[in-house]
Amino acid sequence: MRTAYSVETVRAAERELMARLPEGALMLRAAAGLAAVCAGLLARRRGRVYGSRVVLLVGPGDNGGDALYAGARLARRGAGVTAVPMDPERMHAGGLAALRAAGGRVAQAVPQRADLVVDGLLGIGGRGGLRPAGAALAERIPPGVPVVAVDLPSGVDADTGEVAGPAVTADVTVTFGAYKPGLLIDPGASRAGAVHLVDIGLELPEPEVEALQHADVAGLLPEPTASSDKYRRGVVGIVAGSAQYPGAAVLAVAGALRGGAGAVRYVGPAADSVLARYPETLIGPGRVQAWVIGPGLGEGRAGEVADVLAGDAAVLVDADGLRGLDPAVLRARTAPTLLTPHAGEAAALLGVSRESVEAGRLAAVRRLAERYGAAVLLKGSTTLVASGGVRAVRVNPTGTPWLATAGSGDVLSGLAGSLLAGGLSGADAGSVGAYLHGLAARRTGGPLLAHQVAEALPAAWRDTTHP
Repeated sequence: MRTAYSVETVRAAERELMARLPEGALMLRAAAGLAAVCAGLLARRRGRVYGSRVVLLVGPGDNGGDALYAGARLARRGAGVTAVPMDPERMHAGGLAALRAAGGRVAQAVPQRADLVVDGLLGIGGRGGLRPAGAALAERIPPGVPVVAVDLPSGVDADTGEVAGPAVTADVTVTFGAYKPGLLIDPGASRAGAVHLVDIGLELPEPEVEALQHADVAGLLPEPTASSDKYRRGVVGIVAGSAQYPGAAVLAVAGALRGGAGAVRYVGPAADSVLARYPETLIGPGRVQAWVIGPGLGEGRAGEVADVLAGDAAVLVDADGLRGLDPAVLRARTAPTLLTPHAGEAAALLGVSRESVEAGRLAAVRRLAERYGAAVLLKGSTTLVASGGVRAVRVNPTGTPWLATAGSGDVLSGLAGSLLAGGLSGADAGSVGAYLHGLAARRTGGPLLAHQVAEALPAAWRDTTHP
C-alpha cells in the first residue's frame, strides 16, 4: 500500500531524525537520491551524464538546498550545471558552495538550451501557488525539456493537491521520506508526473492518505470456496432506473453481476430492459445482503430510499438517491452504508458550493463521512474514499479521463454494491470497486462506453489476483 503523510507529520519526523544525525546529513541523503534519479533520466535521454546541460531553479529554502547539492553531484560527473535563483540573496549557503566547488555556476536568467530542469523553487510548506518571481522563472522553462520536481512541483499544496495559482508541471517528482497527499490527489497529482520516493530514514505514524495496490486489492476481494453457493456468496439488490433512465438500471446490474456476489436482484420499472440484457438477474423483492439504490431513479421516489435505509442490509446510495438524505437516519444505521456522490451531489449534501468541494476535495470527503456517519466515495479525477472515525482517506490510483462518460458511475455503483454484498466494509467496497473500475477502463482504452467498462471487469479482477 502506498501511504502519504501531511507536512506537519513529515516535518516532525524529520526533526526527530535530524536530532540524531550530524548537521546537514539529512539534506545530503535527499540530494543523493535526487541526483541519482536525475542521472538516470539524463542517461536514458542522452546516453550519459557527462556533457549534459542541467538547469536548477533555486528557491530560498531547504528545497533549493536539495537542488544545489544534487546539482553539485551532477557537476562532479561532468554535467554543466547552472543555478538560477529566485532570490540571489537567499540561496542555501552550503549548497551554493558545494555547487561552485564542483564547477557549477550561477546565472540570473534561465538558459534556453538544457537537457534537464530541476524545480527547487518551493518546498512542502509552500501555499497559494508561486509568487511572481518564482512564476517568472517557471514560465521560462524551455519547451520540451524534462522537469524534475524536488519533493513536489512548486505551487502545489502538499497536504491537499490544490493549485491556487501558478505552478510547475513536472515530468518526474522525487519526493523524500514519504509521499505527500498532494502528489496523489488532483490537480496536484496531474502535475507530479512519475513519482520516485527516496527513503531518508523517517519513522512515521499512521498515514493521513493511502492508496491501494494490486496486492491490497487481491487480499480484499471475496473469493468463493468449495462450500460456496450463490446465497453464501451474497445477493445484491438493485433499485435503479426509471421510464426516463432505463439504461441506468441495466448498467448498474452489469457492474453488480461482475462484482463477485452470487446473485443480483433487480427491483424497479426497468425489469424488461434488464432481463433482455441479463437473463441471470432475479426480478422482484427478496432477501439481499446489500442494496444499491439511486442510479437513474428520477424524482418522487424518496420513500423507496427511506425503506431501504430502514432495513438491516448494507446499502450503497448513489445519484438520485442522495437527494435530501437525513444525516440522523444514516448515523442511526448499524449496517454498512456507502455514499457515492460526485462534486455537485457532495456540495448539496454539505450545503456548500460545488466550487468549494472541487477546490478542497480531501476536506470535503472527510466532512461528508463525519457528518453522515458513513463511508463516502467522492467521484472525480481523483476518487477519494473516507470513513467516519478512520484517519486515512483512500485515494484511487487507477482510472483514465475516458471514464468521464455517461453511465460509468452506474457501473461503479453496481460493482461496489456487489462487493458490499460479498462482505466488504463500506470503505473497502468503495475503494476496491473504484480500483477495479479504473483498471477496467484502462484495459478498454478510449473513447469508451460504460458497458465496455463492465465487460472488462473480470479481466481487471484477474489482473489483481494473478499479476
